[in-house]
Amino acid sequence: MKSHTPLAIIAFTLVIFLYACTHVGAQSVTFSFTNKCPYTVWPGTLTAAGRPQLSSTGFTLATGASFSLSAPATWSGRFWARTQCSTSGKFVCATADCASGVIQCNGAGAIPPASLAEFTLRGNGGGQDFYDISLVDGFNIPISITPQGGSGCQSISCAANVNAGCDPKLAVRGADGTVIACKSACLAFKQPQYCCTGAYSTAKTCPPTQYSMSFKQKCPQAYTYAYDDTSSTFTCPSGGNYLITFCP
Repeated sequence: MKSHTPLAIIAFTLVIFLYACTHVGAQSVTFSFTNKCPYTVWPGTLTAAGRPQLSSTGFTLATGASFSLSAPATWSGRFWARTQCSTSGKFVCATADCASGVIQCNGAGAIPPASLAEFTLRGNGGGQDFYDISLVDGFNIPISITPQGGSGCQSISCAANVNAGCDPKLAVRGADGTVIACKSACLAFKQPQYCCTGAYSTAKTCPPTQYSMSFKQKCPQAYTYAYDDTSSTFTCPSGGNYLITFCP
């Protein structure tokens, strides 16, 4: 039997190595988080119903710090940042708390108002990731999403401090009286015309309101009410990673 030459062995090994790298990369997506806020935040993670949560459902991110999580290639869920959290005794936050009593949210979502980064990976049968920034549940801090490694993918952000111009009817104030979050009109008024429910449950019957348009003026790439799809949902070929930045 003819023996393999060293060059053939090297070439074969390289092919196996490249295949292994590709195969592994296809099985997971890395979400990286960076905090550029001048204060500590406590990000939370929530996987869509019926699927296991990520390895961390909540963590601490000091100013300038970064953190990464791996997610399955077909993951769907959301991320947000909690602010002004008490770390002595029961863990509780002034904004976007998940009410778990600890840093880990353990399957609980953010109590609005909360700026959300939302993802559905391989959402259309496997070829595309869908992502958006949502202010449908209100706003607490600026946030951005930057695709990494994909081709033709768009970075999106809500970099404005919406709290600074929040309508007083929507404002959430901290202990010192400053505005620390801004409610959506649905959350503040609980009326069907703002929540797109009842007789207002279609895109035709639930147009933007003065409140959602105010959010849209400050953050034109963000979802601001239930039927804000056309200008607020973004896609990227599957297989890349994502960076979420707080206070971009």
